[in-house]
Amino acid sequence: MSARHFVKYTFLKLDPAWRRLDAQERAHHKREFAAACEDFADGHLLQSFSLVGTRGDAELLLVSEAENLDRIHEFHVVLAQSGLMQWAAIPHSFLGMRKSSEYSEDERFVPRAFKGRYVFVYPFVKSREWYALPAEERWRIMQGHIGVGREYPGVDNHTTYSFGLDDQEFVVAFDTDDVGTFLDLVQRLRTTEASRFTVRDTPSFTCLAMSLERALNALDGEPVSLEALGAV
Repeated sequence: MSARHFVKYTFLKLDPAWRRLDAQERAHHKREFAAACEDFADGHLLQSFSLVGTRGDAELLLVSEAENLDRIHEFHVVLAQSGLMQWAAIPHSFLGMRKSSEYSEDERFVPRAFKGRYVFVYPFVKSREWYALPAEERWRIMQGHIGVGREYPGVDNHTTYSFGLDDQEFVVAFDTDDVGTFLDLVQRLRTTEASRFTVRDTPSFTCLAMSLERALNALDGEPVSLEALGAV
């Protein structure tokens, strides 16, 4: 079994017709969905985020981590059995794996939760010209890029690797309590030499960290307590 964990970003969008269902039926759908999440969260890291008001094509984000792909697969199979998923689409989905960067001494193999109030996620692809550069040159360029990031200690990086696992090469994710600081950081990063080798870094998702109960209630504005299911 690999010591490195998989990280799955699942974005959901509800059919507007779901909101016209009876409130009791919607509440039942939410509880079924929450039960599936609670099952996975027993022994695995699972976090929820709302995109209501920040994106038009996604309303809920689940970030799940597991030691193997089988567990992530099983989680999504069970999730699909909930009533809520009968009304939901998955417009975006990213799969990555934890791996230490060749440009940094930080070792990040195991699950590490987002702690900031806001989370920003986007897929990232570099040009083939980047990988053709000598290792020493790539190291030099990235030290400048990393140096800019260190000027913003209030923003934490949670990048995972997707080579061969998904369409992108990386899933870049940051968390912070200050949206303005993140915006300033990204603007500064555009000026680094490394930025010249970016092929794609969109779509970009702005997510609000919250309990699953709050994130589900944001979907229709109807409060439903999930206390009977335990903490999720």
